[in-house]
Amino acid sequence: MTGVSLTADLVARAQALHGAVPDEVLGSARLHLLDALGVGALGARRGPLKGFSRLAGGVHAGGRSSVLGVTGTAPAPVAALVNGSYIHSLEFDDTHVASVMHGSATLAPAALAVAQETGADGAAMLSAYAIAWEILIRMGQASPGTLQARGFQTTSTAGPFAAALVSSLLHGDEPDLAVNALGIAGSQPGGTFAFLEEGSTVKAGQPAWAAHSGLWAAELARAGMTGPSRVLEGERGFFQLYADDPGAPDRLRDELTTLGDRWHLTDAAFKLIPCCHFIHPFVEALGLVLDAGIEAGEIAGIHCHVPRGAVPVIAEPWADRQTPRTPHDARWSLPYVLAGRAVDGRVDLDLFDTPVGGERLDLSTRISYEVWEDSGFPARFPARIEVTLTDGRVVESSVDDVIGGAGRPVDAAAVLAKARANLLGAGLGEDRAERLVHELIDEPSPRSSLVGELLAGGTG
Repeated sequence: MTGVSLTADLVARAQALHGAVPDEVLGSARLHLLDALGVGALGARRGPLKGFSRLAGGVHAGGRSSVLGVTGTAPAPVAALVNGSYIHSLEFDDTHVASVMHGSATLAPAALAVAQETGADGAAMLSAYAIAWEILIRMGQASPGTLQARGFQTTSTAGPFAAALVSSLLHGDEPDLAVNALGIAGSQPGGTFAFLEEGSTVKAGQPAWAAHSGLWAAELARAGMTGPSRVLEGERGFFQLYADDPGAPDRLRDELTTLGDRWHLTDAAFKLIPCCHFIHPFVEALGLVLDAGIEAGEIAGIHCHVPRGAVPVIAEPWADRQTPRTPHDARWSLPYVLAGRAVDGRVDLDLFDTPVGGERLDLSTRISYEVWEDSGFPARFPARIEVTLTDGRVVESSVDDVIGGAGRPVDAAAVLAKARANLLGAGLGEDRAERLVHELIDEPSPRSSLVGELLAGGTG
C-alpha cells in the first residue's frame, strides 16, 4: 500500500489548524459547550442516570478532571464518561443534522476533561473541540445514513476517533503518535440501537463511551501501543466494516480538503425540546395545526409521513412506539410525543417524567404512519402529517426542515435562555448560573471553577 494514509492526512490537517480556528467558529463553539454543560447539569438532576457520578469515586477517584454532580475529580476518561452520559441522557443535546452527529455529547466532556488534565487554556480547549467536531461531521457526511441503516448510533461509532484527536491535540502529540491513537480508537467503535427494543437507558452513555474510549486510545498510544494507520480505509477499515461503504474513505478524503475553509459547526442544531431530533419537525407541524385553533379533543387521528432513515428509530415497531414502556422510552416515540404535544400543549421534561397512560396514550394509539421515500433525509429533517378531525375534516401540515439546522438557525439569545433555564433547573441559582454563562461565553478557562465549583454543588 502506497501514499499517505487517510488517518495521517486527517491528523496532519487537524494539527496544522489547531490554534488557528476563526473567531466566528470559536463563538459557535462557546455556545455549543455552554449548551452541553447546561443540559448535562440538568441531566445529572432530572435524567434517567441520576447518581451516575458515583462512578468517579473509589478506584476511579483522583485525576484532575471535574465530574458533574460531585466535588471531587477523576481521571479524564472517567470524567468524560460520566459527564457525556449526563449530557446525552435527556436527548436535549445538539445535533449536526446532515451527519446526524451528537458531537457535543462526545467532544464537550472529552475537551473539558483533557484540558483540565493537561492544564490547557480555554483557547486551546475550544480549538481542539471545534476541530474534532468538524472531523466528526465530515465522517458522517462521507457516508450519510449508512451507520444508522446498519443499526449503529453514528456518534458512538465514529466518536472514538474524534475524541482521540482531541486528546492528541491538547497533549501536543507528534503526528505518528496521533495516528497510532486514532488507529487504536478503531478497535473501540460501537453503540447499537438495540436499546429501542426495551427502552433501555444505555443510549445515554453511548456518545460518552466514545469519549471515554477515544481518550483511552490516546493514552495507550502514549504508553507505546501502536494502531493501524489505515484504520479508516480498506477491507478491514472502519467504513467497510461498520457502514458497508467502500467509497466512503475517498469521500472523506475529499471532505478533508475543505477543513479550515468550510466550517460545519456553525450549522449544528440546538435542540429546543428534549426528545429524539427526528421527532422535532413533527411536533412543529402539529403545533401549526393546534395553533390554528384545533383542540386535542377534536383530533380523531393523525397520519405521519416518516423519512425512511428515521423509521427504525421513531416508528418501528409501531405498536411499541404507540405504547412506550417507560417515560424515558417515550423520547423515541413519534406517536406518543405528538399525543403529548396535543394533550399538554407543549413538549418538555414533564412528559418524560410522567407515567405513560391517560389521554396521551389514547391519542397515541390513534396515530398512524407510512414510509416517506423521497424526503431528503438526512440532509434535512422534514415532516408531513394529516390530522383527521372528529367532524371528518382533514388538515394537512408540513415542515421542510427541523428548526435549529443550517437553514433555520436558532439565535444566540435562545441558546443562552435555554442554558440559563437548564442551569437553574439543575439547582445552581441565578448568580452561579450567570457566572458559568459568563465564563464560557466571554473567557472560557478549564482551570477555573468552570465545572467543579459551579456545577457540582447544584446537581448532587
